[in-house]
Amino acid sequence: MTHRPMREIRALHTDTTVTVYQAYAPAIGVPTARDGRFPAAWKRDRMTWIKPSFLWMMYRCGWGLKQDQETVLAVEITRDGFEWALRNACLSHYSPDLHADQAAWKQELRQAPARVQWDPERDVRLNPLPYRSLQLGLAGRAAGRYADEWTVSVTDVTPLAHEVHALVRSGDTAAAERLLPEERAYPAGAELLAHLGGGA
Repeated sequence: MTHRPMREIRALHTDTTVTVYQAYAPAIGVPTARDGRFPAAWKRDRMTWIKPSFLWMMYRCGWGLKQDQETVLAVEITRDGFEWALRNACLSHYSPDLHADQAAWKQELRQAPARVQWDPERDVRLNPLPYRSLQLGLAGRAAGRYADEWTVSVTDVTPLAHEVHALVRSGDTAAAERLLPEERAYPAGAELLAHLGGGA
């Protein structure tokens, strides 16, 4: 079995874009997918979390069955925007290996327009795996740029979520896995992830 770094970004990506997932109530999710952009009702002043892992999103939204998370979106954004957010992000928790002290971390967290946390990746049954998956929180100017500049396309993948879930429930995990988006290691070098504890 190939060695997988404990913290690595895996995502569906092209030379210019990366796909992230979010889940919303239909009132937000449906018009976003229809128009390919977030509606006026989408709050640009609130932190929004994006997840490159489809299965972590499924874990978070319960396959699109949790209240106010019934519409699952695949949001294709520019790699330039994604990498800007990573470069300007702060870890959501204090790490003595990465921060001078708690006060320095708190100050960085207050000023950073993005934050990162690494949560256990999930398998198709949503059990935790021994390595981590990136969650990227966007606030302030990062959230505004995500909505207004970085978004290239939006697809409603709720039907895919339900189809994969139905196969898992019927015991056909092999068929469920074949439907998953092809998430490959994202080419984020040390410059992008070193300050976030990634790659290790």
